Amino acid sequence: MAGGVGSRFWPVSTQALPKQFHDMLGTGKTLVQSTFDRLSGLIPKDNIYILTNERYDELVRRQIEGLSKQQVVLEPAMRNTAPCILYAALKIQKQDPDAVMIVAPSDHWIEDEAAFLSDVESSFQLALKQDALVTLGIRPTFPNTGYGYIEYDKSDTNKIKGVSQFREKPDYKTAQHFLEQGNFLWNAGIFIWSVASVIKAFKTFQPSLYTLFEEGINTYNTDFEDDFIRENYAKADNISVDYAIMEQSENVYVLPASFDWNDLGTWGSLYDKLEKDESENAVVNSRLLAHEAQGNMIRTAEGKIVVVDGLQDYIIVDQDEILLIYPKEKEQEIKQVLNKVKSTFGEQYG
Repeated sequence: MAGGVGSRFWPVSTQALPKQFHDMLGTGKTLVQSTFDRLSGLIPKDNIYILTNERYDELVRRQIEGLSKQQVVLEPAMRNTAPCILYAALKIQKQDPDAVMIVAPSDHWIEDEAAFLSDVESSFQLALKQDALVTLGIRPTFPNTGYGYIEYDKSDTNKIKGVSQFREKPDYKTAQHFLEQGNFLWNAGIFIWSVASVIKAFKTFQPSLYTLFEEGINTYNTDFEDDFIRENYAKADNISVDYAIMEQSENVYVLPASFDWNDLGTWGSLYDKLEKDESENAVVNSRLLAHEAQGNMIRTAEGKIVVVDGLQDYIIVDQDEILLIYPKEKEQEIKQVLNKVKSTFGEQYG
């Protein structure tokens, strides 16, 4: 899935060029390129579909060469994760009724890719054997209030465990309690299932959404598909796959992941995963001259010299016409800052 805007990474991430199409980590690859390469370690490249907004069609094809027309699944309207997942599942089922599929966001950081692929393979095996909706859960390292949590059955001794319930983003005290219990995982939004199982779940719990997309089944993977989707996609409910089927289904399982993970949702999360200098400054692209400056996240155009004196725990991002200097502790407010900038100076700055 590569259709989000990533507004908390503004001013680098904008509607015209969202974060998944940037080299956020300074590795030489954009996030969507890294995700495609990671999945191709287990899945044939021809079987990887990229779900994105139609405005990013050319951008996807420019960054990932050799994609067929069918591999870029275009959304003509912004609708949460449930509609695009159902749409993709119906397309895949028409091509192969026995297929299993993984749904993976395009903007995650995963260091141990071998461990990731091993976990995915284990989940595929379960999805092939039984009617199961599987998700990968991340072992929490601190009481994070920005993620949803998955509670699994403590008595389940299997590697892949039955899910007791999904829990919404908690307050700090509740998150601490989750960690103390020992059977709560962060919800990473990575799902594995057979197309038959996920379509069955949509048919059961979201019948109107299922009917909307099932009516186009004869057009899928044909020259008439685009016309059907342009006419009908915007009619879909704006609903996440968690709300749509996962929280209502009884055949949900979770595999506690064996790899490190970060959803790269904010500048602070990016800072956590980057190497730091002796003063704990994380620097991407820049050449830094710092004096009494600690704990800053700094990103500029390639090779730009940045001089910082007396700043601590700030986000410093220079992107085209915009310079952002903002406290890391207030990073969740960057969405609001973006809206103020657009209303004050124009939509073109977002």
